[in-house]
Amino acid sequence: MLSADQIQQYNEDGFLLLPSLVPDDILTQLNERFLDIVNGDHPCSGAMKIMRDVMVVKGAVEPQSPLHGVNKLFCLEDDPVLSTYASFPGLLSCVQSLIGNEVYSLTSNVFNKPPRVDGKHPLHQDIRYFSMRPAFSIVASWTAMMPTRRANGCLAVIPGSHREGVLAHGSPDWNYLNHGFFGIEGVDRARRQHVEMQPGDTLLFHPLLIHGSGRNRTDHFRRAISVHYAAAQCESPRGDWRAKPQVRRVC
Repeated sequence: MLSADQIQQYNEDGFLLLPSLVPDDILTQLNERFLDIVNGDHPCSGAMKIMRDVMVVKGAVEPQSPLHGVNKLFCLEDDPVLSTYASFPGLLSCVQSLIGNEVYSLTSNVFNKPPRVDGKHPLHQDIRYFSMRPAFSIVASWTAMMPTRRANGCLAVIPGSHREGVLAHGSPDWNYLNHGFFGIEGVDRARRQHVEMQPGDTLLFHPLLIHGSGRNRTDHFRRAISVHYAAAQCESPRGDWRAKPQVRRVC
């Protein structure tokens, strides 16, 4: 469980870095399953989808392998291996410290940032993708599966920005922008803090926190796994969000 000081830091900054939260053996299982699916050695499960990078789709980059063309794998809930991340006890206890005991997973992704592919994700708030409220009853987890550095497109966050409310999002005027990636205009980029992480390090962050990531300028992949969680008391004007096929009660 998180300490009182850690919870206070999360409330003040809008994020909390937990070093070495997910052990190496679990990361190895998750990474191997991801590779098996992307390389066609194991089928996608349920609603799972593979999203190819926009630069590959538009022919700007010739992928060196199936893996090199993948931006992310999403809807992991029906896969018996990848879904274990969402229910990992060490992660769940931290999430429960922030949003309560009854917890549901909303979305799940493996983010794969190939080398020498643009792959930028503009600064944004995740609340843009959810209709549920209150926002403080939603939390994201983001665990590095490989070393993440500024050079390979680590997450950048703006501390305290979760207290600025919901901001307007649009589509940046970029040559290459992956599907569903929206950004906030006029953000003071000088306020960014780049969060470099080792495999197993996990960032918990508020859905109103402004964050994004740059492109991978190295010759190696940058990969992470992520889940958004919501507390049972969340409500949506669009009806019962718990009935959606990708939503799972994890605790």
